[in-house]
Amino acid sequence: MVTAADPGEIRTSVWLVARPAPPGRRRTEAPSGLDRDRITTATVRLLDADGLARFSMRRLAAGLGVTAMSLYWYVDTKHDLLELALDRALGESAPQPAPPAPPAPPTQAARAGQPGADRAGWPGGLRELARGYRRMLADHPWVAPLSAVYPNIGPHARAFDAALQRLMDDTGLVGAARTGAHLAVRQFLNGSGGAVRRTPEGDFCLALDVLIAGIEAKAAAA
Repeated sequence: MVTAADPGEIRTSVWLVARPAPPGRRRTEAPSGLDRDRITTATVRLLDADGLARFSMRRLAAGLGVTAMSLYWYVDTKHDLLELALDRALGESAPQPAPPAPPAPPTQAARAGQPGADRAGWPGGLRELARGYRRMLADHPWVAPLSAVYPNIGPHARAFDAALQRLMDDTGLVGAARTGAHLAVRQFLNGSGGAVRRTPEGDFCLALDVLIAGIEAKAAAA
């Protein structure tokens, strides 16, 4: 099974390294029909089908009809590929764009656009974000253990955190209170990973409602 890097081994995230073409190789020598996107898609599919414990570059290459060494034209290590697959899966939890809101009544127009003005806005957005994250974890059980091993700094992970940060802005909380609310939500989402297939949807939503109620109470008291 994939674990953290060996003691003493220093790894740099695939998202922090510019990968130049290996010296002495020509692009025309690369296997035809392959690219990093296709390999990442096949990785997600293989992890879903066989699980993290059985994943290997040889099994992945066999499914693509190439040799294992062919994959290293596009990634340096298996760890890099697993990071790419992790971020690809996280992209599935991104909230869908909301439909345009109806015009605010005249009595509320002056408040439109102010952080926290729509009291139902951020709780609904947080519920949508959290449920989407839970569905992603249920569809891809390997995401939770990989999230504990690799830094989530890919584009989809950053987009998810940006969406969460906007929701936290809309609570009206500031300073330590906002930081605590953000941490509580993060811990809640990460903690649901291992139990997502054992915890009924209703129980998850109830726990989420309790968390949201606590944030609302904190914001009301501020």
